[in-house]
Amino acid sequence: MFLCDVHIPIKLVKTIESLGYKCVHTNSILQSWNTKDKHLMQYADENDLVFITKDKDFKDSFYILKIPKKLIKVNLGNIPNNELVTIFVALLPKIIQTANENPCFIIEINKETSTITISDL
Repeated sequence: MFLCDVHIPIKLVKTIESLGYKCVHTNSILQSWNTKDKHLMQYADENDLVFITKDKDFKDSFYILKIPKKLIKVNLGNIPNNELVTIFVALLPKIIQTANENPCFIIEINKETSTITISDL
């Protein structure tokens, strides 16, 4: 269900998996951390995965090219991994609902709030 970009901690991957959801990290697929962004986006879309990243380039790609189709953009800065995991787990029901109901979306996670933008393909 999820693909985590290279700068997303493995701790989040393990937490998501412990909650019963499929989650893979960039370091465990394709060419690991050497995989080009376009290949990560293709992999996410081909496997119907929600791509989780901190990288603004993926947000730009979503709006310009509509890839990846399902994107979570983390805008939390350099916070401790435990804090990121806590915030993500609190939002997980909303994320799962959005992913199940929409073929194309972006969720931006900020400290105070998160926003969901649903996009037509």
